[in-house]
Amino acid sequence: MTDQRLIAQRLEVARAVVADAAALAMAMRPPPGGPTGSKKGMQDYVTEADMAVEALVSKRIQALFPEDGFMGEEGGLQREGGLTWVIDPIDGTSNYARGRERWCVSLGLMDGAVPVAGVINAPALGEIYTAQRGVGAWLNGKTLKASPVTDTTSAMVEIGWSAKVSPEIFASRARAFLERGIAPRTGACGALALADVASGRCDGYLEIAINLWDVAAALVMLHESGARVSPFLQDGGLTGSISILAAAPGVAGPIAEAAAMTFI
Repeated sequence: MTDQRLIAQRLEVARAVVADAAALAMAMRPPPGGPTGSKKGMQDYVTEADMAVEALVSKRIQALFPEDGFMGEEGGLQREGGLTWVIDPIDGTSNYARGRERWCVSLGLMDGAVPVAGVINAPALGEIYTAQRGVGAWLNGKTLKASPVTDTTSAMVEIGWSAKVSPEIFASRARAFLERGIAPRTGACGALALADVASGRCDGYLEIAINLWDVAAALVMLHESGARVSPFLQDGGLTGSISILAAAPGVAGPIAEAAAMTFI
């Protein structure tokens, strides 16, 4: 594992770089109304801001840490290195494209197959999440801790929707949660949904098809907050689109049962 001091240095730099990227995204943010940008697929948008934010972060990171690798959602695998930065320039693009507030810039740092640091900046919400593996995770400077809920009839779980998943499978998972008294939600921003589990705002998050750039930063926050997480990276999440489940420890069992998944 890379020296914690080097990770801490990169985390501070990442926080500043992501702050600039978030400011750029805010400046380019469309007004409320019909969606702007183009579609990569059903309900899958890409905007000029996605491209601009990724380019800004990529160039800054390359200038500051030329030895590091870089993976971006819009540009794909661009550079290889010992440590690898993984960015979703705007997670929640469908919200962003309509002038809504639930979106973020998400930047994670991987040491091989281990997430070691992350920053999630949701500028329209005024929220900044940061985390360093083995050190802690924070929201606007306050320590993150998973929810203490132990009763499923008090639990809230978000389900991420994807065009890669059939309506029948999505509906079956939602029904399984409802049958256990768990309230399902959907907010269309995977990184913030996972961060909500880490902060205790939500008791679980399930997405049946999700990519590394959506989760790289949040995985560190979940680890440090005490949340349970499915073996996303071990099951192929480094290279493909697969399922992820995160949950508060007190309701992890029934949530996993309803989601038809297991934890590490």
